[in-house]
Amino acid sequence: AFVNSNIQSGKVVVFIKPTCPYGRRTQELLSQLPFKQGRLEFVNITPNGDTNEIQDYLQQLTGCIGVCNDLVNMHERGELLAWLKQIGALQ
Repeated sequence: AFVNSNIQSGKVVVFIKPTCPYGRRTQELLSQLPFKQGRLEFVNITPNGDTNEIQDYLQQLTGCIGVCNDLVNMHERGELLAWLKQIGALQ
C-alpha cells in the first residue's frame, strides 16, 4: 500500500534510503536532469520500517530500475535520457 500510494502515472518516483550512498548517488544524478515541474519525486522508505519488504516489492514491479549502477550505466549509454523523454518526464 505504501508503494502504490506513492506511484503516479507520468512521474518518476524514486524510493530511497537517505543514508545509503547509492541512494544519494541516484538522487544526485537524477536531480541534475531537466525534469518537468513535479515529474520527479524522492520518497524516503526508512520511516516505514519495512525497507526489505518495500525493496522486494519494488523489484517485482514493471519498470523498476533497482540498482544505482544500472541507472548510471543507462545514463552513460544515453538510454536514461531517451527513456525519460519517451515517458514525457523531461523538459
